[in-house]
Amino acid sequence: MNWAGTHTFSGGIATPRSIDELRRTIASAPRIRAVGSRHSFNDIADSDVIVSLRELPPDMEVDPDAATVRVASHLPFATIVGEIDAHGLALHNMGSLPHISVGGATATATHGSGLRNGNLSTAVVALEVVTGDGSILHLDRLDPRFAGSVVHLGAIGVVTHLTLALRPRYDIRQDVYLEVPWDEVLGDPVGLFGSAYSVSVFTRWGGQRTEQTWLKARLDDGDITPPDSWRGGTRRSAPIAIVGDDTDNTTVQGEPGPWFARLPHFRFDAEPSAGGEEIQSEYFVALEDAASALSALRGLADRIDPLLLITELRTVAADDLWLSTAHSRTSLAIHFTWRHRPDEVRALLPAIEAALEPFSPRAHWGKWFADARAAERYPRFGDAVGLFEEIDPDGKFRNAYTQRVLGLS
Repeated sequence: MNWAGTHTFSGGIATPRSIDELRRTIASAPRIRAVGSRHSFNDIADSDVIVSLRELPPDMEVDPDAATVRVASHLPFATIVGEIDAHGLALHNMGSLPHISVGGATATATHGSGLRNGNLSTAVVALEVVTGDGSILHLDRLDPRFAGSVVHLGAIGVVTHLTLALRPRYDIRQDVYLEVPWDEVLGDPVGLFGSAYSVSVFTRWGGQRTEQTWLKARLDDGDITPPDSWRGGTRRSAPIAIVGDDTDNTTVQGEPGPWFARLPHFRFDAEPSAGGEEIQSEYFVALEDAASALSALRGLADRIDPLLLITELRTVAADDLWLSTAHSRTSLAIHFTWRHRPDEVRALLPAIEAALEPFSPRAHWGKWFADARAAERYPRFGDAVGLFEEIDPDGKFRNAYTQRVLGLS
């Protein structure tokens, strides 16, 4: 079963202890998919055989001269960031949960926030993949297939290692402002989301004010002394949780600290988010359509809010990865964390997607959606599907998800 309890896997689990054993497992399996930290909410990782890499060696090697790190794909971000920081280096961004695996996050274009920050996949500079016949494929930025392979949705093989680009380490201070008016978000989304290195707005959809805005500012960006009032919101001086009163879950607020301890919303050593009692959906629209898309969804507030734990609004910089949800357009990410009421959530998703339809929304690959409409949303969709067929001609890594979403059976 996945982390949230929203999907039960149908296949048996294989846990190879070496790359050679993994190669033999893949070569002999009828159909096979890799599972990471099980933080996808749908059937993307399901197959006849499900392979977990958790028993493989926890390889990690920082190259300070090249400013890169080569890591085993099954490692969570929480495991690798301390060693990166110790070398005076850093990742450009992190997701809200540090517990997710590097391989799973980059395969699905998972992201943090920031107008100038690409999603986590954009840090990838090389992949090592075991393909259907058990051979090893190396892909890097010099390979014309690279841009189509990073966000691969598990369809090219099992990625065993990734090399990530790093940058000089930096410190972050995060501050929380309460009840920023909706008019501020709708009236100036570029200015609001560009006001710090990383900005997240947490809200429900009714009323005139949002609930919380988290500003994560880099200390090297100049004076970051937080004002008591910002865009009509009031700074919260005491720690605050995103949902409820479980402040022990969240990373430190109001004090500077290293990038890896402030960019995530949740601490490394605490149970993430609502502990699995949730369902997640997320849609990406071009930032230029942010105000119109948000206004359209506010018209559904009376249907959304009763099922909602919280919505988070973030931004993601444009990139050139073929199946990235931010491909060719800087995007607003509209994230829904739902109560664990699956039948009602399923019934609501078509209405949300209909409201967003004029803005060509792209659904997060690893979360719940009713109709991805992927072929219409991605300029390089056909090229990506063709690449997946080229690398996996026998369809060993296909499943019900790839048939439904990508047309690969």
